[in-house]
Amino acid sequence: MHAIRMAVRENALSDPRRITEADYLAALDESGRTWVVEVDGKLAAFATGYRSGSIWALFVHPQHEGHGYGASLLATAVDWLWALGHQRIWLTTAPGTRAERFYLAKGWKACGVDACGDIRFELERP
Repeated sequence: MHAIRMAVRENALSDPRRITEADYLAALDESGRTWVVEVDGKLAAFATGYRSGSIWALFVHPQHEGHGYGASLLATAVDWLWALGHQRIWLTTAPGTRAERFYLAKGWKACGVDACGDIRFELERP
């Protein structure tokens, strides 16, 4: 997952050490749940939702963009968060990116900017 996270062209980590193996492991089933897409036995994309009501990660390796993996993973993570009982969920992403446009197109609402300068998006349960 970290290889995908480091390969993305936008929303790149300023410090690769900021996310550790322990963070990914905890996200698998302890603090949240993670879903992956494999192509030819290799990870192509992943998404993580946190039990607290947020999307922590949604990344598609650049070689696998344009196949709908991101939309599918997002829908799966959102459905899981609704099943946990959340009425509103959130995520953050950098402004001026394809991710910003992607979330807006999926019905997420921009609700401000966090301390890091990322846009906070929220989605209310239908």
